[in-house]
Amino acid sequence: MRRFLMVLLCGLLCPVVVAQARVVDLLLVLAVDVSRSIDEEEFTLQREGYAQALTDTSVLNAIRSGPMGAIAVAYMEWSGADLQTVIIPWTVIDGAAPAQRIAQILRTVPRPFGERTGVGAAIAASVALIEAAPHEGLRQVIDISGDGRNSSGGPPAPFRDMAVEKGITLNALPIVNNRPTFGRIEPDLPGFFRDEVIGGPGAFLQVAEGFTSFGAAIKAKLVREIAHRQPLPQSNPSETLIGVIPLGK
Repeated sequence: MRRFLMVLLCGLLCPVVVAQARVVDLLLVLAVDVSRSIDEEEFTLQREGYAQALTDTSVLNAIRSGPMGAIAVAYMEWSGADLQTVIIPWTVIDGAAPAQRIAQILRTVPRPFGERTGVGAAIAASVALIEAAPHEGLRQVIDISGDGRNSSGGPPAPFRDMAVEKGITLNALPIVNNRPTFGRIEPDLPGFFRDEVIGGPGAFLQVAEGFTSFGAAIKAKLVREIAHRQPLPQSNPSETLIGVIPLGK
């Protein structure tokens, strides 16, 4: 049975030049929630948040500070269990120019879909992306953002555990706001991501207090992920060092 559907939009629509295979400091999957609870305004804020963060001076400086001076990024949007779309295939960022090209694509490629919330399937698809990467990363990280709990496909914890066993770290960016999702407000969303999603050496979550704070939150999160170059000892996901950082505190 098909575990997930990965649709590659980028062909002619995404003029990113895939560099020759190389060793980079970090393989980073940006796994972004575009489920139906995220309206068009929020979707635009997310895309623009990533576009601005990846081209920000502090993020570029963090990339340059690594021993290889480069990271490789894949940007995937997801919703239901069979819905994951790669918007940006594996692309090396070693300066401002490739980051600007990625930002331009994020600002122009249309939204792929918007269904239920398959967090576990998104993790599985992200692991598959890392395993298929043409580059070798000194570290491997999945950065998953979302505004809701799992409602489609298997629960995320087993997929998280599978990723951790492969040496992959999972960090999360829960988006917390006061707007009801289909008539209800998500209870303790950071707790869900802390307990069922993040794991691996140095795993942490960064809380975005609403979509208007998303850009600042993802920038802070990217700097922390990129700058962290000395993995902590491997541990059980339930015992992993966790930093819950509400924005502005």
